[in-house]
Amino acid sequence: MSSCKKKIDEAYLNPNAPVRVPIETILPGVIGGFTAFNAASGSNFGLQIDDVLLGRYIQYWGSTTNGENYGSMGGTVGSDNTGGIWGAVYYGHGQNVNRIIEWGTEEQKWDFVGVGLAIRAWGWLELTNQYGDAILKEAFNTSLTQFHYDTQPEFYDSCRAICFRALSYLNRTDGNVNPAKLAESDFYFNKGDLNKWKKFVYGTLARSYIDLSSKANFITAHYADSAIKYAGLAMTTNAENSMATFSSANSSNGFNSYFGPTRSNIGTIRQGSYIANLMSGRNDSAFTGVNDPRAWYMLSENANGTFRGVTPWLGVTEYLNGATPTNDYPKNFWRNPSVIATTGTEDSARYVYQNKGPWPIMTASEMQFIIAEAYYRLGDKTKARDAYINGINLDFDLLKIYYEKAIPVGRSITAANQTAYVSSPAVVPPTAAGLTLTHIMLQKYIALYGWGTHQTWTDMRKYHYTGPDPLTGNKVYVGFNPPPTTPINYLISTNNGKYVYRSRPRYNSEYLYNVPELTRLGAYQNLDYITYECWFSQP
Repeated sequence: MSSCKKKIDEAYLNPNAPVRVPIETILPGVIGGFTAFNAASGSNFGLQIDDVLLGRYIQYWGSTTNGENYGSMGGTVGSDNTGGIWGAVYYGHGQNVNRIIEWGTEEQKWDFVGVGLAIRAWGWLELTNQYGDAILKEAFNTSLTQFHYDTQPEFYDSCRAICFRALSYLNRTDGNVNPAKLAESDFYFNKGDLNKWKKFVYGTLARSYIDLSSKANFITAHYADSAIKYAGLAMTTNAENSMATFSSANSSNGFNSYFGPTRSNIGTIRQGSYIANLMSGRNDSAFTGVNDPRAWYMLSENANGTFRGVTPWLGVTEYLNGATPTNDYPKNFWRNPSVIATTGTEDSARYVYQNKGPWPIMTASEMQFIIAEAYYRLGDKTKARDAYINGINLDFDLLKIYYEKAIPVGRSITAANQTAYVSSPAVVPPTAAGLTLTHIMLQKYIALYGWGTHQTWTDMRKYHYTGPDPLTGNKVYVGFNPPPTTPINYLISTNNGKYVYRSRPRYNSEYLYNVPELTRLGAYQNLDYITYECWFSQP
């Protein structure tokens, strides 16, 4: 009987008791939480899930539907929409990251501990920038059923403290550090390269300082200096980028990118007019008259072989009602030529819209634009211009390295057309004195197009969408127009005339059990809660 009981206990473990497993088996699922992963309940979490909707706020893309909610800067009550990062950080990463840190410490697997801490730090920053106040101190207290929220400055402080802890472990070579074991678990991200993980941590630190660039004390508090320092320690070449990949390129048997044609999740959105105009020389105030060679990699051409986009709050109607020729309507992201097509094939997919990716999480190009913005704010336009040029060239090179696929004959990036673009005075001012914040932020907007939605939304909010360059007084994002309120009001009515600045906490957790705390914040009873400005963008 004793032997029988032992076998039963081993075969049917108590699901309510902690079960210890090798941390090497936990990390792959945690890595998947960066982009998109599925819970047993069928829920999806991760960056890509929210990107589909948040990208409409910044006009990276828009729906084919006229008057669509997010295209009009709306939010959702009673839905998990825009809860992808909430679910990723608290659920997908959550206790899984805790176990990696706890058990890794006990087993002296310092490399895994450092990686777990790096992921936690990244998650806190992404979470608070999207939702503002959230659960920090009580986040993983399993004795509670309701949780108090903490402020955004506390999240920023915690993020940075955890970054430094992560670095201390990633630098260790004693104990049971085993690069080969880490590489097996980290196959779809940094492949166990501890140097890349350190640079990922430095990049997270750099973001945490540049995100505060609209604050009055950005210079006096040495946030600008810190942004430069940590961005300089982060990725400097494309070989050091943190890129997420996926297991299956052409079938439904593996795990495909959420943005790929097999999963077919983005068939009802099209590229926005703003990005199409920036890259086609049609923006009247930025890069005017210059055709960007990167467009053939990043955008979808129309039937006329040109690049146009949709107005997010109008969708397909502006083309079908005769206002614009139908042949100008952009193909979908898998380049299906039908105006209303929602499907496509892997063969014609380009850029980050392929099944297998890769999907950038953080790049050397982004770090250079962080350095450029910080130097610009410090008044050193010479160093800002140097970093600005580096950022553009690194983005060109990234496309050549990772995305030389389905490019029409004669449209590939070459040394000649790359040089011509960077040499254009409309793109790079001949002297440092001519450089503006608009140059920097719009080239960053382009370089992060498609994959860097969360960071670009943070950038646009800190400059308040239509706010001015503090040095020139001119609008930073020239030509960018949020949904108008006159003569027709296209801004969602529940915003009370204000732009969107945050997402609501995830519905199927917070709105079901954390009602007292949501009420205290105004998130439960106020329909315009999404317009409450976050701390990071306040002066």
